[in-house]
Amino acid sequence: MCAALIAPGVVVAAEPVLEFDCLVEARQSIDVRSPVEGVIEAVLVERGALVKKGQEIARLASGPERAAVNLARSRSKMEGDVKAAQTRVEITQKKWQRAEELVKKNFVSANARDEAEAEYRLAEEQLRAARENRRLAQLELKRAEEILAQRTIRSPVNGVVAEVVLHPGELATSNQKDPIVRLQEIDPLNVELILPVAAFGKIREGQKAVVTLEQPVGGSYSARVEVVDRMVDAASGTFGVRLQLPNPDGRIPAGVKCRAKF
Repeated sequence: MCAALIAPGVVVAAEPVLEFDCLVEARQSIDVRSPVEGVIEAVLVERGALVKKGQEIARLASGPERAAVNLARSRSKMEGDVKAAQTRVEITQKKWQRAEELVKKNFVSANARDEAEAEYRLAEEQLRAARENRRLAQLELKRAEEILAQRTIRSPVNGVVAEVVLHPGELATSNQKDPIVRLQEIDPLNVELILPVAAFGKIREGQKAVVTLEQPVGGSYSARVEVVDRMVDAASGTFGVRLQLPNPDGRIPAGVKCRAKF
């Protein structure tokens, strides 16, 4: 136990410094596959490349899907039926109004007025159907766009390409053994520690630590305690602790040994 003298005759105990070996690891390893079956048209990344979340990393052949999108887009923009139906509604409405006036003057029969009204109601229904068809065409466009989007494979995380497994011309599918690309998420990184049971209760979630990387990487960085295991391994008398280490520029590689100081 260390001691610090802060005033004449007053001595307080200082917190001891705890220091342990640690290992920097990737946040997670991800096998990126295609959600649909298709032939790979292009792989847009190489091993070691840094990728951002949402970045396009591969593309499947998608000729029919693109054609379907273009067709659906054309249908969704067609307004001829709607405009024709609107014109028909305006004409039949005026015809019905004239029939109403003529009936009052006894120039036409009530039956003629009823026929004009029925014609107007029918035109209204035709306009409603034309609008519904255009709305369905717009929904069909969205569906076609979603199907096309599945042919583009994007990175689910910020990370680094660990391995390109499949190449252009090969078949990709969701249930295939081999993924298209293997990624390692490296922002943030995990710092794993195995501590003796004597340190249990001295390390708390949210606590800060200074992580010093071994050479030749080197450098000291601030990390935060993310996980403290609630169970102790009886055989070894140890428990695990995980720190979260920010790595926004990807400068720190995974797999480096380190020392963590609390």
